[in-house]
Amino acid sequence: MTTLHNLAPRPALADPFALTRARVHEAEGPGRRSFALFQILRHPGAVLWVLPAHEPQRPMLRGLPAGLSERLLLLTPRSETDLLWCVEEALRAAPVALVIAEPQQLLSLTAGRRLQLAAETGRTTGLMLIREGQGSSATETRWRCDPVSAHVPVSGPATHAAADSTLHRWALSKNKKGTLGHWVLNWHGASAAFDLVSETGERRQPAEPAR
Repeated sequence: MTTLHNLAPRPALADPFALTRARVHEAEGPGRRSFALFQILRHPGAVLWVLPAHEPQRPMLRGLPAGLSERLLLLTPRSETDLLWCVEEALRAAPVALVIAEPQQLLSLTAGRRLQLAAETGRTTGLMLIREGQGSSATETRWRCDPVSAHVPVSGPATHAAADSTLHRWALSKNKKGTLGHWVLNWHGASAAFDLVSETGERRQPAEPAR
């Protein structure tokens, strides 16, 4: 039965990609670095990116959007222990807006809790770019980030811009204080602006309850 209540306009959805401040989050999947770059654009201020010294693929500062290279500092510790120490100390540094790190090993519950405490102390947001299945149960949220293949048809207001942009599928697979969900977005990579799009034939479903 249709009622006037059912026909009332629904409130606008909150920003699905906003990371809770003073907490540590995780991103996995082949598109996790794109997700990190997207978050840098949304966090004005100094950003630290911590990755192993032996990692051959590093962010190319000269290829970043205008203004990012001036506020992004790369740290390259030699060992996993040093990497976690750098992340913990960086999270405690109040002037830092965002700390990104690429651990190579499974994050233990103890390590995850230490990072959360450091983030709370420094009021700093952390984003760990983890290998699949190597996250910590202490994380605030975990994202699965994948590029969308060019052959996958999409529909929506941003479809016409697909030739100049990149489609991403970002799924929130763990959320301590909210619901889960997945989104396909059209993002050109030069700013924090994006458009949400829908895969053809797919209806938007309510987000799954938190686990």
